[in-house]
Amino acid sequence: MSAKPQAPSSLPDPNNLRDVLAYWMRLKRVEKGWSQERLAMECDLDRTYVSAVERSRWNVSLSNIERFAQALNVEPWMLLRPPNGSE
Repeated sequence: MSAKPQAPSSLPDPNNLRDVLAYWMRLKRVEKGWSQERLAMECDLDRTYVSAVERSRWNVSLSNIERFAQALNVEPWMLLRPPNGSE
Protein backbone atom coordinates (compact mmCIF):
# COMPACT_ATOMS: atom_id res chain seq x y z
CA MET A 1 0.00 0.00 0.00
CA SER A 2 1.38 3.41 -0.93
CA ALA A 3 1.79 6.29 1.49
CA LYS A 4 -0.84 9.01 1.74
CA PRO A 5 -0.05 11.87 -0.67
CA GLN A 6 1.56 14.86 1.06
CA ALA A 7 0.98 18.49 0.11
CA PRO A 8 4.02 20.63 -0.73
CA SER A 9 5.89 21.66 2.42
CA SER A 10 7.10 25.02 1.09
CA LEU A 11 6.15 27.67 -1.42
CA PRO A 12 7.84 27.63 -4.83
CA ASP A 13 10.19 30.26 -6.20
CA PRO A 14 7.67 32.66 -7.82
CA ASN A 15 10.15 33.37 -10.63
CA ASN A 16 10.43 29.71 -11.64
CA LEU A 17 7.33 28.62 -13.57
CA ARG A 18 8.32 24.97 -13.45
CA ASP A 19 8.37 25.15 -9.64
CA VAL A 20 5.06 27.02 -9.58
CA LEU A 21 3.41 24.44 -11.85
CA ALA A 22 4.83 21.59 -9.77
CA TYR A 23 3.54 23.20 -6.56
CA TRP A 24 -0.02 23.63 -7.82
CA MET A 25 -0.18 20.23 -9.46
CA ARG A 26 0.90 18.46 -6.31
CA LEU A 27 -1.31 20.59 -4.04
CA LYS A 28 -4.44 20.09 -6.16
CA ARG A 29 -3.71 16.39 -6.67
CA VAL A 30 -3.31 15.86 -2.92
CA GLU A 31 -6.50 17.83 -2.22
CA LYS A 32 -8.32 15.33 -4.44
CA GLY A 33 -6.62 12.45 -2.63
CA TRP A 34 -5.12 11.22 -5.89
CA SER A 35 -1.85 9.44 -6.48
CA GLN A 36 0.41 10.48 -9.34
CA GLU A 37 -0.78 7.36 -11.11
CA ARG A 38 -4.42 8.46 -10.83
CA LEU A 39 -3.63 11.95 -12.14
CA ALA A 40 -1.69 10.42 -15.02
CA MET A 41 -4.63 8.15 -15.83
CA GLU A 42 -7.06 11.11 -15.75
CA CYS A 43 -4.78 13.01 -18.16
CA ASP A 44 -3.94 10.02 -20.36
CA LEU A 45 -0.24 10.54 -19.60
CA ASP A 46 2.47 8.35 -18.10
CA ARG A 47 2.97 8.36 -14.33
CA THR A 48 6.70 8.95 -14.72
CA TYR A 49 5.90 12.10 -16.71
CA VAL A 50 3.62 13.39 -13.93
CA SER A 51 6.37 12.62 -11.41
CA ALA A 52 8.97 14.50 -13.46
CA VAL A 53 6.69 17.53 -13.82
CA GLU A 54 5.98 17.54 -10.07
CA ARG A 55 9.74 17.51 -9.45
CA SER A 56 10.28 20.43 -11.89
CA ARG A 57 12.39 18.25 -14.17
CA TRP A 58 10.59 18.74 -17.48
CA ASN A 59 9.26 21.62 -19.51
CA VAL A 60 5.57 21.11 -20.16
CA SER A 61 3.61 21.84 -23.32
CA LEU A 62 0.53 24.05 -23.20
CA SER A 63 -1.53 21.04 -24.26
CA ASN A 64 -0.40 19.09 -21.22
CA ILE A 65 -1.01 22.05 -18.91
CA GLU A 66 -4.57 22.04 -20.27
CA ARG A 67 -4.84 18.32 -19.56
CA PHE A 68 -3.64 18.78 -15.99
CA ALA A 69 -5.99 21.71 -15.42
CA GLN A 70 -8.99 19.84 -16.77
CA ALA A 71 -8.28 16.79 -14.62
CA LEU A 72 -7.70 18.94 -11.53
CA ASN A 73 -10.79 21.05 -12.28
CA VAL A 74 -8.98 24.41 -12.37
CA GLU A 75 -8.34 27.02 -15.04
CA PRO A 76 -5.01 26.45 -16.85
CA TRP A 77 -3.65 29.90 -15.91
CA MET A 78 -4.15 29.08 -12.25
CA LEU A 79 -1.43 26.39 -12.45
CA LEU A 80 1.08 29.09 -13.47
CA ARG A 81 0.10 31.76 -10.94
CA PRO A 82 2.64 32.12 -8.13
CA PRO A 83 0.96 31.43 -4.78
CA ASN A 84 0.80 34.38 -2.43
CA GLY A 85 1.23 32.36 0.75
CA SER A 86 -2.41 32.49 1.82
CA GLU A 87 -3.72 29.62 -0.30
